[in-house]
Amino acid sequence: MANTFTELHYHCVFSTKNRENFIQKDIEKNVWAILAKTASSHGMHAVRIGGIENHVHVLLDIPKTLAVSEAMKRLKGGSSVAINESGISTRPFKWQDGYAAFTVSASAKPDVVEYIARQREHHRTRTFEEEYIVLLEKHGIGYDPKYLWG
Repeated sequence: MANTFTELHYHCVFSTKNRENFIQKDIEKNVWAILAKTASSHGMHAVRIGGIENHVHVLLDIPKTLAVSEAMKRLKGGSSVAINESGISTRPFKWQDGYAAFTVSASAKPDVVEYIARQREHHRTRTFEEEYIVLLEKHGIGYDPKYLWG
């Protein structure tokens, strides 16, 4: 498309199925690498990945030709298959059904990178559930608590 320029960054957050503590410290680097490779294989770029045992944050650059919903389907589905095939765990792995995705301006990108990098420190005082609600409210996203956790 002539004269069309985009830079589309998304802060994506999603948990393991039932928020199980699957992503132990000894395998997290493998999980982050699988997420990055999966993103790349679908034309996306994972700028920063981090999280704790039961969830992940990804600062993701998504091409203009790919809808966020499709990007998340490919990222979560592809990485789930790859995690299970990798042998890093004897337990079957799945991500939760839903996700949160927030747009990020270029000027806010360094702050989001830092926020993702400090997930372990951040979660010494706040649970994933508390963090998720704060993020939804900060971005003005309405939700029904009855359906929030599936």
